[in-house]
Amino acid sequence: VVRGALGVRRSAPPRPFTFHRLPRHSYCGQRDLSTHSACQLPPALVCQCGPGVPALARSGSLRGGAGAGARAGPGGAEDGVVHYKAAAAAAARGAGAPALEFLPGCRLRKALHHPHSFDVIFAGGPEEVLKKFQKSNHKVVFSADGILWPDKRLADKYPIVHIGKRYLNSGGFIGYAPYINRIVQQWNLQDNDDDQLFYTKIYIDPLKREALNITLDHKCKIFQTLNGAVDEVVLKFENGKARAKNVFYETLPVAINGNGPTKILLNYFGNYVPNAWTQDNGCTLCDVDTIDLSAVDVHPNVTIGVFIEQPTPFLPRFLDTLLTLDYPKEALKLFIHNKEVYHEKNIKVFFDKAKHEITTIKIVGPEENLSQAEARNMGMDFCRQDENCNYYFSVDADVVLTNPRTLKILIEQNRKIIAPLVTRHGKLWSNFWGALSPDGYYARSEDYVDIVQGNRVGIWNVPYMANVYLIKGKTLRSEMNERNYFVRDKLDPDMALCRNAREMGVFMYVSNRHEFGRLLSTANYNISHYHNDLWQIFENPVDWKEKYINRDYSKIFTENIVEQPCPDVFWFPIFSEKACDELVEEMEHYGQWSGGKHHDSRISGGYENVPTDDIHMKQIDLENVWLHFIREFIAPVTLKVFAGYYTKGFALLNFVVKYSPERQRSLRPHHDASTFTINIALNNVGEDFQVIMGFNFYIF
Repeated sequence: VVRGALGVRRSAPPRPFTFHRLPRHSYCGQRDLSTHSACQLPPALVCQCGPGVPALARSGSLRGGAGAGARAGPGGAEDGVVHYKAAAAAAARGAGAPALEFLPGCRLRKALHHPHSFDVIFAGGPEEVLKKFQKSNHKVVFSADGILWPDKRLADKYPIVHIGKRYLNSGGFIGYAPYINRIVQQWNLQDNDDDQLFYTKIYIDPLKREALNITLDHKCKIFQTLNGAVDEVVLKFENGKARAKNVFYETLPVAINGNGPTKILLNYFGNYVPNAWTQDNGCTLCDVDTIDLSAVDVHPNVTIGVFIEQPTPFLPRFLDTLLTLDYPKEALKLFIHNKEVYHEKNIKVFFDKAKHEITTIKIVGPEENLSQAEARNMGMDFCRQDENCNYYFSVDADVVLTNPRTLKILIEQNRKIIAPLVTRHGKLWSNFWGALSPDGYYARSEDYVDIVQGNRVGIWNVPYMANVYLIKGKTLRSEMNERNYFVRDKLDPDMALCRNAREMGVFMYVSNRHEFGRLLSTANYNISHYHNDLWQIFENPVDWKEKYINRDYSKIFTENIVEQPCPDVFWFPIFSEKACDELVEEMEHYGQWSGGKHHDSRISGGYENVPTDDIHMKQIDLENVWLHFIREFIAPVTLKVFAGYYTKGFALLNFVVKYSPERQRSLRPHHDASTFTINIALNNVGEDFQVIMGFNFYIF
């Protein structure tokens, strides 16, 4: 007969909640399973009492919180079985660890071990715990720690340990009931005194240690405390499961304790351990507690917060995306903060269009002179103060949402805070961090690259997310009801938000289950030109192509749409209407046309044999952009039409020429002295034929 074991934790400083998901049937105190991960408690471990003895264990908070009584098993009190899940749940609710009291005549038949449940993940089941405990050949086993606390002066009193951790940690222990009872009976302190010190003094007393047969889990076979051991523990996949492995001792601990400042690492393990995500099955919990919006008649009300905090390329396209979201417009409200005078014209055009579809639009312009933190607080409060606001969807202007269902997808995942994964094209830069450095800034987690590149797909608990995210309205009115959430010390607003959310125990998730879009680069956006997006071919090539390259361009290679009106002359689509219009307007804005004179100081030798009324690309600082355009979009066409010919895509003269009856009516025949010449008509057929663009190629 294995006599029962029971751990009792008297008192501990309050710590942030950390819950990790199990299927819905797992018990998690009073937490909302639809928005929080469920705490991972083991299957009920039971004690069996003698005939005629009431099956009861009393639990109460020693910090004055609400207690939780243990509930009877399926057969009621008569079957003599008591489940201790409710007692463990009291600790999970933050009420303090339960003090379970034995009643006379109660014989514990099976072992029960007590972890510090609100910050513990179980990587294995009770069978593994019991097996490892029994192999220890001791009556009581405490978790071991590499850090001595709370009294470092006691270090010399600890037994010497040659391999393993030396110091006791009361966050987890397991033992036979009579021996645990003998330990607890020695408590003669106040309820708010330190239980860690209490257990430590018993352990370092040689006589008591021997009499009670106490040992520590020196090699972390059962318990793993993460504080001070971050470099020891790695994620390991084996036998279809994920485990946290201690690489120092080559052990697979069962209870992972995120004690101290290691909650972020614990959450990282919680994304995998024990079966949340596996290499064979991927994300096993992504569809747990979700919502199906297709089954509702009325969609939740959403306030969209839009933030334009710096000059941003392609802004009109961003604003138009808000109106193409696959979501009922009557359920949307808009809050827009625009810090830049430069974008006022874009906001006005958008408002005139959007006001016919969205009834409530609040715009805060640059004249308000709000800081970014103040503006974001105002936007979030716009939803918080509205009892009908079910969700707050914050979107920065540098986010390109290519998936119209983004908002619906995020709502259906049913998390308190969730962000769609967006990255910069061709880069590892994204809108989340998988880990934090000691000073609270970016650190790369082991799985960051795999998540960004889509090698691991799921819903990920992360310490930081930004740019675009969804928050439940009821979360803003409960855990996050403080209005000043974006201000914290000297932190940037996004970091302040995430730190405040972490400290409130509100999990932040990022989803890469779908393609959502990308992030723009805004760092080098120069607004000194008339149409500044023309210069974005290097910083944001995908968006530049979408705006300026003809949508039929790809058909040149797939459907052979190139025409040949005469020998060695080829017609093909290259520019969009927007590109043609903006190039003409950019040149007209510059205005320094050459006048079509033979003497031209812009070229080598100063003389033009066949002059035109033109402006060189160099004059408006567009030369590098133009040469890159030639290499990316013209060179592939030359290879198709001139088989076997490869061009370096370089030209000495690139210019826009303007034909007008007053200045230049025609151009006489001439030889360009080029390998090939391209002429792009920038005018609309039937409307005007005044502007032609040409440039000569010289291949060296």
